[in-house]
Amino acid sequence: MFSPRENLLFKHRLLSELVRLAWPIAVSMLSYSLMTVVDTLFVGRLGAAALAGVAWAGVVAFSLLCFGIGLVRAVKVRVSQAVGAGHARQAAEALTAGLALAGAVGLIAVGLGYACLDLLRAGAASSAAAELATDYFVLRNVGAPVVLAGFALREGRYGVGDSRSPMHAAVVSNLANIPLNATLIFGLGLGVRGAALATLVAQLLDLFLLFWSLRRSPLGLGRLRLEACRDVLRIGWPLGLEFFLDVGAFSALAGVIARMGEVELASHQIAIQLSHFAFLPAIAVSEAASVLAGQAVGAREDRLVLQVASRGLLLNVGYVSLCGIVLLLGGEALACCFSPDRHVQQTAARLLHVAAALTLLFSIYVVPRAVLRGVGSERFTAAVTVSLAWLFPVPAAYWLGLGLGWGAVGGWLGLCAEVTTGFLILWWKLGRKSWLVGAERARIRLRADG
Repeated sequence: MFSPRENLLFKHRLLSELVRLAWPIAVSMLSYSLMTVVDTLFVGRLGAAALAGVAWAGVVAFSLLCFGIGLVRAVKVRVSQAVGAGHARQAAEALTAGLALAGAVGLIAVGLGYACLDLLRAGAASSAAAELATDYFVLRNVGAPVVLAGFALREGRYGVGDSRSPMHAAVVSNLANIPLNATLIFGLGLGVRGAALATLVAQLLDLFLLFWSLRRSPLGLGRLRLEACRDVLRIGWPLGLEFFLDVGAFSALAGVIARMGEVELASHQIAIQLSHFAFLPAIAVSEAASVLAGQAVGAREDRLVLQVASRGLLLNVGYVSLCGIVLLLGGEALACCFSPDRHVQQTAARLLHVAAALTLLFSIYVVPRAVLRGVGSERFTAAVTVSLAWLFPVPAAYWLGLGLGWGAVGGWLGLCAEVTTGFLILWWKLGRKSWLVGAERARIRLRADG
């Protein structure tokens, strides 16, 4: 059971609480990035067609999951608010509702996947890659409900302030993925099907470990209530649409950069991979800030929300500034690790100079965005995020990159403009406290459901 949290225990140690919650989330995110790297290393040994097919199938599979991943983020919002208010039943019912919605959306994703097989084949780089992409995708897509259920459980754990259980599950499942890949791909000779099966088994292990963690937690499963499902869906659909369209805008940017040539696209991919080491911890801090802000709203401690946001900004700026210095001073040396091509190295080094600024700007952008989600302003946040994602980077890539010949740098300058504008708008929203209306609505719903 949760005790009422009129006096939140973390209010006098916000910075340390953010660190406590954030670092396991960062480890979880980085471990999932490592899973992609491991899969790529194993599949790459099967040949260029296999690598191209699996890469394309992975993009399609992830695209089908984007809406569901965004939707189940509502579980964290709802659970954190219920925890802050001391309402254990509502927290448990929100988790159960999130799992039910994850299963439903996952099954829809499976159906859409089978309906999109012709498009999958048509988008492959070659006929050989198309056949291998289909073999991989059919098995990988079956795991959609498993993946989304895992995300729902993870968000529920975050909502109660437990980020270590999801981290342990992520690390164990990712470590298991390594021998699974080796055994299924090469030991049993299953090829790309083995890679898909290894991923599916690792995801099932992750889901099992997350369910297992509920045994020693005050947050268990509650009744499946239609009202709770509606509540999670009401919060979640803007988040799902935001994530889907945001990923779509970034994919469109990559498409424009691809028209600039192989060197520019390769440099773009290198810069993205290196920037992950700054982006993912910054996102982890913002997720932790969202949890604390949601708990503060539930406990009627609205004054803590701005304090949580300011501490999150401070933490992100400190860490990402160090990352920016590394990108500025060691850009070309880092690029050498990814490509022996001198043109790619030089182009990537120039792009990493812009990436140093982008990572800093992004780190302060994601904090107010996540905090506003936690306090009940998810629709405003989604509208701003999606609008800016399509307004700046893609047009900048066309105008500066293709039109003026600046290459991928033009698109990345558009990303800088996007996150700078977003930070100003969202911080203005936080500062003028118009979000208090949404916070009060969230509390009213908690009381009405009590």
